Amino acid sequence: MSEVAPPVLLHTRDARGVHTLTLNAPRRFNVLSEAMLAALQAALDEIAGDAQARVVVIAAEGRAFCAGHDLKEMRANPELAYYQALFARCSKLMLAIRALELPVVARVQGLATAAGCQLVAQCDLAVAAEDASFGVNGIDVGLFCATPGVALSRNMLPKQAMEMLLTGDFISAPEAQSRGLVNRVVPAEALDAELAALVDRLLLKPRDAIALGKTLFYRQLECGLAAAYQLAGQTMACNMAGDVAQEGVQAFIDKRPPTWQR
Repeated sequence: MSEVAPPVLLHTRDARGVHTLTLNAPRRFNVLSEAMLAALQAALDEIAGDAQARVVVIAAEGRAFCAGHDLKEMRANPELAYYQALFARCSKLMLAIRALELPVVARVQGLATAAGCQLVAQCDLAVAAEDASFGVNGIDVGLFCATPGVALSRNMLPKQAMEMLLTGDFISAPEAQSRGLVNRVVPAEALDAELAALVDRLLLKPRDAIALGKTLFYRQLECGLAAAYQLAGQTMACNMAGDVAQEGVQAFIDKRPPTWQR
């Protein structure tokens, strides 16, 4: 009897509504193979339908977070139509992360390169081990990291992103933090504790307000200044008129903890 291959993605959910998606192909540095992309998309689609979901963590097994697309699969299918479909699938996945009305947090250890770096950049927040490294080094094999560049350029200044894209050079976790790619950097042995502390902070906040806020934050980035203020003002007015903010503000006035449903 042949052994059943382990899944490329482990999906768990705790009682608090925290979903953890763990890339589980450590021997292949957790590459975004066709199977991995499909598994991640299916998991995100499932989470989107979970009314009790609160936070999503994207983590990885092994020495690397994610080494990008599966170059062996790509080389085995040298057709334009295949590549177009592959990158469309990857873009759909990245947009699904953005569309989730929940904070998505990357837990990064080891290497995060090319589409793996893109995955970190696409998450709302990121916590990294201090020995992690980040790069978009497709240029080293003649492939400009165009799709990773979309997420990267929305995390750091244009010239910083362009230098990484043109040279393929890697940056350290402290440098990634200074450039805005990750939020927190800690020793590897403290990574899980730091992640847990951040998740706990997010769970203290009301789900509805976070959902409104995440949606507004990214939409206004794509607007002109006047349109951004109009959208933000309308969002804030709707937020304030709702039960969550009404209770929160009254609790502040009464000098008591709010009793909203988180």
